[in-house]
Amino acid sequence: MPDVKRKRGRKPKIPAPQETLDVPFTTTSSAAAIDDVFSVSNVDIIPTTNPSTIATATSTTTNHQQHPDHRPRRGRPKKVPKHETLEDKPPPLLRSSGVGVSRPLENGGDSVGGGPAVARVVPAMDAVVKVFCVHTEPNFSLPWQRKRQYSSSSSGFVISGRRVLTNAHSVEHYTQVKLKKRGSDTKFLATVLAIGTECDIAMLTVNDDEFWEGVSPVEFGELPALQDAVTVVGYPIGGDTISVTSGVVSRIEILSYVHGSTELLGLQIDAAINSGNSGGPAFNDKGNCVGIAFQSLKHEDVENIGYVIPTPVIMHFIQDYEKNAAYTGFPVLGVEWQKMENPDLRMAMGMKPEQKGVRIRRIDPTAPEYEVLKPSDIILSFDGVDIANDGTVPFRHGERIGFSCLVSQKYTGDSAAVQVLRASKILNFNMKLATRRKLVPSHNKGKPPSYYIIAGLVFSTVSVPYLRSEFGKDYGYEAPVKLLDKLLYSLPQSPDEQLVVVSQVLVADINIGYEDIVNTQVHSFNGKPVKNLKCLANMVENCDDEFLKFDLEYNQMVVLQTKTAKAATPDILITHCIPSAMSDDLKK
Repeated sequence: MPDVKRKRGRKPKIPAPQETLDVPFTTTSSAAAIDDVFSVSNVDIIPTTNPSTIATATSTTTNHQQHPDHRPRRGRPKKVPKHETLEDKPPPLLRSSGVGVSRPLENGGDSVGGGPAVARVVPAMDAVVKVFCVHTEPNFSLPWQRKRQYSSSSSGFVISGRRVLTNAHSVEHYTQVKLKKRGSDTKFLATVLAIGTECDIAMLTVNDDEFWEGVSPVEFGELPALQDAVTVVGYPIGGDTISVTSGVVSRIEILSYVHGSTELLGLQIDAAINSGNSGGPAFNDKGNCVGIAFQSLKHEDVENIGYVIPTPVIMHFIQDYEKNAAYTGFPVLGVEWQKMENPDLRMAMGMKPEQKGVRIRRIDPTAPEYEVLKPSDIILSFDGVDIANDGTVPFRHGERIGFSCLVSQKYTGDSAAVQVLRASKILNFNMKLATRRKLVPSHNKGKPPSYYIIAGLVFSTVSVPYLRSEFGKDYGYEAPVKLLDKLLYSLPQSPDEQLVVVSQVLVADINIGYEDIVNTQVHSFNGKPVKNLKCLANMVENCDDEFLKFDLEYNQMVVLQTKTAKAATPDILITHCIPSAMSDDLKK
């Protein structure tokens, strides 16, 4: 090969290859699927580098350098790097102030005993466990069936009383839950004690005494301040071993809990929270747990926005279970209110310049407040804390937060002092708080969906899981406007009111002409209003009239002969392999 002439001077430096922060990993076919509450559409998986390829390339390079016919290059001889073995090279020490992270020792790097520095294992890290769950979700479109089971993995941690905390969505519709400790190869069967849907927390326990050997429970800390360091520990996607990410508290405010469709106090942090981190603890620099990782924001315009359930919400869940031996929920003030920031509006409501508060728009008829409060009342204070015109109350130094935070600190059945302004007069009430019931519930709380079938007409109740099953994740755009209006704005008029619809029509000779009726609300049957699905089933089963008349939305009507419809139902059930004409809860 001819020599190539080059200019005098130093040899140009070859830029080093860019390093990536992503760690290559492999996945096995038996690995459980990570829980899909967090979006992983922006995670790029780097293919694992084959070790045999590296070994072949290294061997080829070494042989080439030692070949006798190889001509040395001009200039100063190249230094041969000294190869270090894994035994000679000390283990890397992570630098962080978080829990479970080793720190290099000062004064020469020796330990107290005079030996070499060893990575210290913090007990709080050993309290973090991996949660394996097998889910079997109901099929809301075919309510007499269940979907194919699937598995997921998430995180959890041990607390006092031989209990384990994780996220509610991690064990939703569970059929089997298993826990595995750090560094162990054994999975222990777990029992679900309570599931808090609103706060997205679940409590587990393990009956096997071996699971609790050598495990110290996590201690809870106070609510952190802004810019406080936090360390999130868990088992996220990207590997099988425990993972530690660190960041700071970016924001403290009332957050929307996606799983529970509620608004509670939450922390926003900039530590990476990925799929599988669900249920993992967030530690402060003192080693105390200050929250539970539960959701993150995935958007092309944002980076590293994760959310943590803070200790006040966690302690409310734990104390609620200890007090009632079950989870009873977070109470709410059953009113919808309006800000009073406009001066003309305040003047029209008879408010003095020094008075502040919010105006009640409407009241939930099923709430205890319905008997006491009235529309256009001005709520001035809650439990002695004055409410501002924008609905906020003092939180901490230099911070304000929505007054719903004060309500959520109460327990179901507790009383609260509410001061209102009505017709320019100040009134004081002592009201009992309760949980809110929605006309279109956000969850079925583990119960199978209800259904009733007559002459091929499938009647069911509307819920958010039902809308998601029928119209997908974008049900807010795809569902009928009438159903969305009920979801967003309608209030139940009685505690047992349900939104009953004709889900679909199983085609048969008796229902010719009704095949296209889907997801249409049922208003009345034979002139009587339909209060709920059980009411409809009882009226149809006990009907002695000649015809069955169903008045539907959009002024539609379905009419069937009573005897013919009841006689045709068993054959339709056999044709579609349906075990019963009604769900078990309607038979009681």
